[in-house]
Amino acid sequence: MTMANHGPRPVVLHLVLLQIQLAVAVCPLLPPSTAASYTSNHTTAAARAPSVPCLPDQASALLRLKRSFITTDYSVVAFRSWRAGTDCCRWLGVRCGDADGRVTSLDLGDCNLYSGHLDSAVFELSSLRYLNLGGNYFNESKLPSSGFERLTKLTNLNLSSSNFGGEVPHGIGRLTNLVSLDLSARTVIDYLPGMGFHYHAETAGWLITLPNVTTLVANLGSLRELRLGFVYMFQSEEWCEPIAKHTPNLRVLSLPFCFVSGPICRSLSALHSLSVIDLQYNSLTGPIPDFFANFSFLSVIQLSYNNLEGMVSPAIFQHKKLVTINLHRNFQISGSLPNFSADSCLQDLVVGYTNFSGTIPSSIGNIKSLMKLGLDAPGFSGNLPSSIGRLKSLNELRVSGLDLVGSIPSWIANLTSLEVLQFSTCGLDGSIPSYLGGLSKLRTLALYHCKFSGDISTHISNLTQVEILDLGSNNFTGMVELNSLWKLPNLSVLNLSNNKIVVVDGEQNSSSMVSYPNIMDLRLASCSIKNFPSILRHLNEIGGLDLSDNQIYGAIPQWVWETLSNHELSFLDFSRNKLTNIGYDDTFLPIYIDTLNLSSNMFEGTIPLPQYSTFELDYSNNMFSSMPLNISSQLEQLTVFRASRNNLSGNLSPFFCSRDLQILDLSYNIFNGAIPSCLIQDANSLKVLNLRENQLYGELPRYITENCTLEMLDLSGNRIEGRLPKSLASCKMLEVLDIGNNEIGDSFPCWMSTLPKLQVLVLKYNKFFGQIEPSVATDKITCEFPSVRILDLASNNFSGTLTEEWFSTLMAMMIANTNETLVMEYTGYQGELYQVATVLTYKGSEVPFEKILRTLAFLDVSNNALQGRIPENIGELVLLLVVNMSHNSFTGPIPPQLGHLRQLESLDLSSNELSGEIPQELASLDFLTVLNLSENKLLGPIPKSPQFMTFSSSSFVGNDGLCGPPLSKECINTTTPTVTLNYSKKKSVDIISFFSAGLGFGVGFAIAIVVAWVVPIRKRS
Repeated sequence: MTMANHGPRPVVLHLVLLQIQLAVAVCPLLPPSTAASYTSNHTTAAARAPSVPCLPDQASALLRLKRSFITTDYSVVAFRSWRAGTDCCRWLGVRCGDADGRVTSLDLGDCNLYSGHLDSAVFELSSLRYLNLGGNYFNESKLPSSGFERLTKLTNLNLSSSNFGGEVPHGIGRLTNLVSLDLSARTVIDYLPGMGFHYHAETAGWLITLPNVTTLVANLGSLRELRLGFVYMFQSEEWCEPIAKHTPNLRVLSLPFCFVSGPICRSLSALHSLSVIDLQYNSLTGPIPDFFANFSFLSVIQLSYNNLEGMVSPAIFQHKKLVTINLHRNFQISGSLPNFSADSCLQDLVVGYTNFSGTIPSSIGNIKSLMKLGLDAPGFSGNLPSSIGRLKSLNELRVSGLDLVGSIPSWIANLTSLEVLQFSTCGLDGSIPSYLGGLSKLRTLALYHCKFSGDISTHISNLTQVEILDLGSNNFTGMVELNSLWKLPNLSVLNLSNNKIVVVDGEQNSSSMVSYPNIMDLRLASCSIKNFPSILRHLNEIGGLDLSDNQIYGAIPQWVWETLSNHELSFLDFSRNKLTNIGYDDTFLPIYIDTLNLSSNMFEGTIPLPQYSTFELDYSNNMFSSMPLNISSQLEQLTVFRASRNNLSGNLSPFFCSRDLQILDLSYNIFNGAIPSCLIQDANSLKVLNLRENQLYGELPRYITENCTLEMLDLSGNRIEGRLPKSLASCKMLEVLDIGNNEIGDSFPCWMSTLPKLQVLVLKYNKFFGQIEPSVATDKITCEFPSVRILDLASNNFSGTLTEEWFSTLMAMMIANTNETLVMEYTGYQGELYQVATVLTYKGSEVPFEKILRTLAFLDVSNNALQGRIPENIGELVLLLVVNMSHNSFTGPIPPQLGHLRQLESLDLSSNELSGEIPQELASLDFLTVLNLSENKLLGPIPKSPQFMTFSSSSFVGNDGLCGPPLSKECINTTTPTVTLNYSKKKSVDIISFFSAGLGFGVGFAIAIVVAWVVPIRKRS
C-alpha cells in the first residue's frame, strides 16, 4: 500500500537528481532582462506575414484575452507587440491563415502569465488549429465547462502546468481533429538514494479530474499524443480499454500520477504506432505485456513505481529502437538481463528495486549510448563485468546485489562522465578508493547497506566535489567532527547513519571567513550523539534532519526550534533518544513540516503539534497524557497520525475524522467512550484504524460507506459489544480484521467471505456462537475464505463440527507462496513502513507479531464447543506453523495426515476426547517444538524419535492408556516404533516479532526499544 492522495509541498527539497518532464517546455520562464532572447524564441510564429491582414474580430478577441491577464513584468514582455491598430497576425505567438486573416495558432506557452480564469475570448478564435497556454498560472480556476467545442479545427491543445482545476470539459472530447492533447503537470522528481523520492509539481497536482476516460477519447480517433500526468482519474481501472479502442493512431501515452490501476490490457497491442508509454507512479498490477516488444516504433517505456508482477520478456530489452526502459520499484517483477548487441540505442536502463536476478551480462558494455544504468536489484549475483568501464557516456550507475562481493572495482575510474555512483544493499566491502575523488563530475556518491569499512573521516575529506554523500548502514569507524564540514563546500545531502562512528561538534572555528555548505538533508541516526549539534545554527537551507537512535538526553533546546522555524522542513526525526521535554512553551511548534517523528522518548504532558498543517506525525512510545484542543486546522492535510503506547485518555476526538487521514494508530492508551461513528462509517480515505487495547465501549456503526477504503481494522482489547455490522462487506480492500478480546455477540460472519483480500481474521475472546459454517450456502455467501492465512476463533461459543469441505476452502494455507512480502504494509512519504501487527497465542503465550509474512499460516479454534472428528484434509494446509484445537469436544483419532504439515512448530490438541494411538507420522515433524496432547483418551506407546524426546510428560498426561517415555508408565508386551528424524532441507521460515509497537519514521522506520525476538524454530540435529 502506498500513499496515494498527497505529495510534498511544492517547495520542500530541490535536490534534483532525476528530472522527468511530463510535458515539453517551449520556452523558459524569463525575467524582463532577457526580453531580447525571449523575443527571438517567439518571432518564428510571425516570421512570414500572411497575404491577408488580421480580421478586426480576431484582434478584438486577442486584446480581450490580453486584458484578462494580470500586468506583470512577464506579461509586458509577452504582449509587447500586441497593440491595437496593428496587424495581429504579426503579434508575438500569433499566426494566421494565408487567405482569410483568421488566427490559426496561439502560442503563449511558458510565458509565466497570471490570470484568475480563462477568458471566453479565446473561444471566438474558431479557426484555431494550435493552442498552447501551458506553463502559465490560472489560480486553480476551473476549466470552462463550455467553449472548447467551438474550436472544431483544433489539432493541438496544450494546457499543461497552468494551474487549472475542475473536470476535463466534455467539449474537449468533441474535438474530432485533435492530434495532441496535453493536460499534464510538469514534474521534477527529487530522488535521494536510500531515502525514497520527493516530487515537485510546477503546479499543484491533481487539480484536474477526469470522471470518465471513454467520454474523453470516444471521438478522438485522430489523437496521436495523450498526456494527462497528474490528472486524477476517478474510474482508475477503466482506462486501458477505451484508449485502446478509440485512439488507434496513438503514439504517445503518458499517464503518470493518474491513480490508474489494474492490468495493462491485451487490447493495447492494437496500438502499433506507440512510441512512448509512460505509466509510472500508479497502481498497475499484472504482467508487463510481451507484445511491447512488437511495437516497431517503441522508444520509451516508463513503468516505475507500480505493482506490476511476473516475468519480463528479454525481447523488450533487445528492441532496436528502445531508448528508455525504467521498471524501478516494481518489487514483484522478475527476470534476467539478456545479451545486448552493439546496435542497441538504449540510453536509460533501470531495473532497480525489482526481483531481477542472475549475473549481469558482460555484453552490457556494448551499449555505447548508455547514460543511466540502474541495476540496484538485490538479486543480482556474481562479479560486476569490467566491460561497464567502457561506457564513456555513462553518467549514472546504481548497483545492488547481496551476492555481489569484493571491493569497488578499479574500472570505475574510467567512467569520467559519472555524476551518480550508487552501490547499495550489496556484499561489497573494503574502503572507499581515493580515485573516486578524482571523478570531477561526480555529484552523488551513495554507498549504503553494504559492508564498507575504514576510518570515515579520511574518506570524507577526499570528496570535495560531491553534493550528495550517503554512507549509511555500513561498518565505517572513527570520529566525525561536524564543524569540519566547511571543507566540503558543495555538500547538500549527508547520511552517516547506522555505522560504528561517533559524531561530535568538534573544534569551533573562530574565523569569520569560514562558510558552511548549504546542507539540505542531514541524517545522523545511531551516531552516538549526546547533544544537539551546534552546526544546526549555521545550516541555512536545512530541509530534513534525522537524529534518531542516539543518546540525546533532557529537553530539546529552544534554539533548535527557533533555528528550524526559519525553514520549510520535509522531515524531522528525534525518535529513540532520551528526550524528556519538548523545550517549547507553546502547544503548537513553530515549524512548517511534512513529517515529524518524536516517538520512543520520555515526553510527558500535552502532545505538541506543528503550527502549520502537516502530513505525518508520530508520537508513539512516550508518556503523553492529553491532546491539545481545537486541532482541526493542524489535521486538515494529515495522512498519518500515530500516538500508540502513551497515557492518552478521554473520548476520541471527532477531529480525527479528517477526509485525508489514511493511518490512525492510537493503540495501547486509555481512551474511553464510544468510537466516533464517522471514523468507521465514513472511512473513504482511512486505510488503517488501530485502536487496540483501550477502554472503548458501545456498538459499531451499523452502516459503512460503500467507498470504504479500510485495509486494516484493529479494535481488539476493548469493550465493544453488539453485532458485527454486515456493511463491513463494503470494505473490499480489507486485509486485516482483529476484534479479539471484546464482548461482541454474533454468529460466525460468513458474509466476510466476500472480502477478496482478507488475510488475517481474529475473533478470539468474544461471545460468538453457532456453527463456523452455514448449513446451507447461498449463491453469494459460501463461507469460503481462500485468502485467509491467520484465523483465530479461540475462546468463543462456536459449536458444531468442522467439515472437510470448509477446510478445503482455506487455499492460502495450502499453496506455497513465493511472495515473502509483508501482509498489508504502508509506505509513507519518507519511505517509512507501517506494518500490521497482531497478538497471537504462540507456544502457550500471548505474543505480539509484527512483520507478518505472507508465508505464515496460523489456525486457532481452541476453547469453544466444537465436536466431531478432526477432518483428515487438515493435512493439506501445509503452510500451517501453529494449530491449536484444544479445549473442545473433538472425538475420534488424531489424523495421521497432520504429519504432512512439515512446517508445523506448535500443535495443541489437549482437553478433547480424542482416542486411538498417537500417529507415528507426528514423530517425524522436524520443527515441532510445542506438542500438547494431554487430557484426551489416547492409548498405546508414545512414538520414539529425537523430536519427541524433547517433550516433557506434561505433553501427554491425562491419557490413561498412554505409556512409554517420557511418562513413568511402562509399555507391556509392545514394541514401540522408532521414527528416524526427517532432515528437512526446506528453507527456515523465521517469525520475527517485536515487543514494542512504536515504529517510527525516518531512515529504516525503526522502532523504540527494539527487542527483536527470533522464535527458536526449525530445530535441526
